[in-house]
Amino acid sequence: MKHHRLCPLVLGVAVAVAAGCHRQCAQAAAPAAPAASVPNVPAPFATPPVLAGTPDIATLVAKVNPSVVNITTVHEVKAPDLDFPFGFDPFGLFPQFGRRGPGGGDQVLRQKALGSGFIVDSAGHVVTNAHVVEDANEVRVRLADEREFDAKVKGRDSRLDLAVLELVGARDLPAAALGSSADLRVGEYVVAIGNPFGLGHTVTMGIVSAKSRALGAGPYDDFIQTDASINPGNSGGPLFNLKGQVVGINTAINPAGKGIGFAIPVDELKDVLSQLLSTGRVARGRLGVFIQQVDPALAKALGLDRPKGALVGEVEPGGPADRAGIRAGDLVVRVDQAEIARSDELPRLIARHAPGSRVKLEIMRDRATLTVEVTLDELKDDQRQGAAGSAGPGSRTPSDLGLGLTEVPGQGVVVERVERGSPSEGELAPGDVIVEVNRTVVARAADVARLIAAAPPGRPVLLKIKRSGQTRFVAIERR
Repeated sequence: MKHHRLCPLVLGVAVAVAAGCHRQCAQAAAPAAPAASVPNVPAPFATPPVLAGTPDIATLVAKVNPSVVNITTVHEVKAPDLDFPFGFDPFGLFPQFGRRGPGGGDQVLRQKALGSGFIVDSAGHVVTNAHVVEDANEVRVRLADEREFDAKVKGRDSRLDLAVLELVGARDLPAAALGSSADLRVGEYVVAIGNPFGLGHTVTMGIVSAKSRALGAGPYDDFIQTDASINPGNSGGPLFNLKGQVVGINTAINPAGKGIGFAIPVDELKDVLSQLLSTGRVARGRLGVFIQQVDPALAKALGLDRPKGALVGEVEPGGPADRAGIRAGDLVVRVDQAEIARSDELPRLIARHAPGSRVKLEIMRDRATLTVEVTLDELKDDQRQGAAGSAGPGSRTPSDLGLGLTEVPGQGVVVERVERGSPSEGELAPGDVIVEVNRTVVARAADVARLIAAAPPGRPVLLKIKRSGQTRFVAIERR
């Protein structure tokens, strides 16, 4: 059957060859026709032109690519030794167990990790993410021209997740230009270059999807969101604008959302780069307050037309704010000439000042505006107080906010229960300690009920509470 199926194909080929030969012979015998007039068609472009209105990404990449580097780190960790018959793995079946530790015993695993970075000066200093080189035993940097250098960590700032490396023996390197993230606009084209999945220099393009994104990564969250593809291995690499300037440092991806990446604004790098190069660390100013965001209900309770500023929930005793006379309940609306639209802007603005600096704070207190001058201390890794204890037995006094309250000796008025569907649901929780009602200190559950009943109609009730050792304000709308 196979032979019969193939025969028509073979025959067809033979006929086609014969016909082709006949045509060629006829053409050879025929006299040559006069040459037709050929229109003036230009030769194909050696380099295709960029269409009007589209960015010339190829030229941009050729310009900035030499300043981008790939980073490989080695981390050594100990693991229990395997009981091989000869005390080692004779056939190399378990290379992941590395080499034997000093004096025998535990194995030493050598784990590799990948990242990206960019050169910031001709002397060979490279910027990357702090988490790329954290606890690394070895750091190796490869340039776009395939040269490789050993690197040592010159400085780290874990709060911003930034690090500066020094390439050993490097000089006259091509440095990237630093732009301005403040001037970056949502919708603007950006280009990311890095080492995703260890593939080497890889270029992706997108737009700035949003600015000032807070991800809960730290006290200075202010990320650029982009849809330029960012993947594992891109961490520490540059995000360029169409001028070829670095406007961000790629640092995070959202595993739950495809096509969403985040970059640290380059202005934050510029604030700390000189300190990282000179001292290897960053010294920041500290105000000594615990703050919270102002939501619409709090804004209404504070007499504001819209949410703004940073509400002081607690003042550190003896700290800079306490020495300057700032109180819990004050609303900080300006630092020097910078207006505060959201509470998370206050820590960033304070951190840009060196310890010992004097800053002017504009605050609102009891609907009056005050200016306070504060001398900042140095920010250190302070730990908060522990969680508040559980509420003990006591008298119960309900309120029209749907609360069950208990008086606990040594603590005060404690929320024992929150009724489902009440105005307090989602705002208060069992264990919360009520300290003030509408700016009046309370010591008994009866005081809470009385002050709530006497609150002006149409205005939220402003409660000052303690939760897990932290003081905060809560505004509850009565129904």
